[in-house]
Amino acid sequence: MPGGLRPDYPVRTERLDLRPHRREDLDDLLAFHSDPDVVRYVPWPVRDREQTRVALEAKLGQAEVTEAGQWLVLAIELRETGTVIGEVLLKWASDTDRQGELGYALNTEYHGRGFAAEAAEAMLKLGFDDLGLHRICAVIVAGNDASVRLAARLGMRQEAHFVHNHFFKGQWIDEFVFALRDDDWRNRSR
Repeated sequence: MPGGLRPDYPVRTERLDLRPHRREDLDDLLAFHSDPDVVRYVPWPVRDREQTRVALEAKLGQAEVTEAGQWLVLAIELRETGTVIGEVLLKWASDTDRQGELGYALNTEYHGRGFAAEAAEAMLKLGFDDLGLHRICAVIVAGNDASVRLAARLGMRQEAHFVHNHFFKGQWIDEFVFALRDDDWRNRSR
């Protein structure tokens, strides 16, 4: 953990390559950054091409985490086509408490095929096995039933339901916190 996390890229799963973003990913990112159904539950607004380009520039420097507070942000590339179908994130939230946070966004054309689970599973592995985290959480906006189901499928347990605790996109929302601990991860991996 003291050195942070610098994965060997690509991080390969059965069907996906998780890798640092590249400038040529812009069109693929725009396909889901501009989709209201995708961004409904994520912190960013619907983005146009220029806003997506600016966001992509920031992501170019997020291929490693060297200190707590940083996000590892990776493109989810469908190996069969070379298309970036989403992105997956892992925050190194705390060094002292060995905490992390998982996030993801996926182009709606690729929902329902297990790609988000495959990418999230790989990030959990990086967080627990490579970064040495003790606990990784996912904060999910109430109403995002697909993410709730995914968190449960990943073995995460719901730890909290915060009521109207966050002003999000013009309204007060509820949030759920799901988490997985390293001991549960290791028991599950056996």
